Amino acid sequence: MGVMYEAIQGKEEGADDLELGLKVSKPQSHQQHCFVLPSNPNHKPPRLVSLDVFRGLTVALMILVDDAGGILPAINHSPWNGLSLADYVMPFFLFIAGVSLSLTYKNLSCKSVATKSTLLRALKLFVLGLFLQGGFFHGINNLTYGVDLDRMRWMGVLQRIAIAYLVAALCEIWLKGDGDVKSGSSLLRKYQLQLGIASMISFVYILLLYSLYVPDWEYQIPTGNSLSAPKTLLVKCGVRGHTGPACNAVGMIDRKILGIGHLYTRPVYARTEQCSTNSPDYGPLPSGAPSWCQAPFDPEGILSTVMAIVTCFVGLHFGHIIVHFKDHRNRIFQWSISSCCLLVLGFALDWFGMHVNKALYSFSYMCVTAGAAGILFVAIYVMVDVFGYKRMAVVLEWIGKHALMIYILVACNVFPLILQGFYWKQPHNNILSLIGVGKRT
Repeated sequence: MGVMYEAIQGKEEGADDLELGLKVSKPQSHQQHCFVLPSNPNHKPPRLVSLDVFRGLTVALMILVDDAGGILPAINHSPWNGLSLADYVMPFFLFIAGVSLSLTYKNLSCKSVATKSTLLRALKLFVLGLFLQGGFFHGINNLTYGVDLDRMRWMGVLQRIAIAYLVAALCEIWLKGDGDVKSGSSLLRKYQLQLGIASMISFVYILLLYSLYVPDWEYQIPTGNSLSAPKTLLVKCGVRGHTGPACNAVGMIDRKILGIGHLYTRPVYARTEQCSTNSPDYGPLPSGAPSWCQAPFDPEGILSTVMAIVTCFVGLHFGHIIVHFKDHRNRIFQWSISSCCLLVLGFALDWFGMHVNKALYSFSYMCVTAGAAGILFVAIYVMVDVFGYKRMAVVLEWIGKHALMIYILVACNVFPLILQGFYWKQPHNNILSLIGVGKRT
């Protein structure tokens, strides 16, 4: 599993993206041979410990908000506009992916081999996401498994990371300048094509979000009687540039391309005051609730994933600073300038009406969360790699090195489901029920 993606389980500074040993591609007669020289197994450059610690901290944060979010709704995902603790997890992973990529691909001997490796790694991660988050597992207290392909969820957390990783990695492999880097301006010139791609992605996202016309649409929900026909609800829109839960272009694109049956069925906006009497937690529908409250909506949809790619590019930029600037003070200065600019821009856009919104992955949300990731990374880097306080973070470092395994076993409930598979006489007599996890009430 560890070879699948550098964002959760990666190889950092000085590591080679390819397997050890001599690899020779099969070139055409007119092409240049590609050689990947073997590394010395006795000389492994040190990992960037602060990146492992940051990755481990993000995994710990993810587990915290997943397990305690139902008890403390304030740390759970924001019902719509705004930020909460849980809303930082996804951008942090994407940021870490970008940093790792820049370190992994800083010395390439063969672009074609690296491209093949990148495509395979992204495909593996995407398929893993489909398996874990596409509906194959039915959750705690349900020992059945399997998914109707007509209702399978196509997008998810790992799928989003796979797409962002793929785009950023291909740009890192093929879109580098040849000039030397001696200052911040020369760094931007060397990677100006990557900056252009990130700017173009942001422009396309904003253009589609605010210019696409969203017509009225409808969806169906099951009734209490399994023999009765499902109930059809109409959502009235007929607007352009709306960023509310019902009539935004992000949801419309997902409904048109993915199909409404393949979207996440427990949308975050079901916790808004309009849709829940227990807001900001899930709860019964209030009287006069809007028709869209029970409609599916995917927080990792197509258009929002397009914007999420830019967070990975921000991480690439931070990694480029590591590659080209060796002085701690210079690195910290460059990172701090970038982070502060992103934070100021994000909060300014929110103040002017482009709201910070995780479900839409708005441009202002990208700026604020990427800037926050940069500030936190600087703090961890100073503590761990500059002042050497590594013993204090040894647990987080270990989690960071094994993060994909922990994510699969804990965050995707694979380990609890395995434990529930062993019971005494009746399925509810299992280890988890004894300690109060997944206990039926």
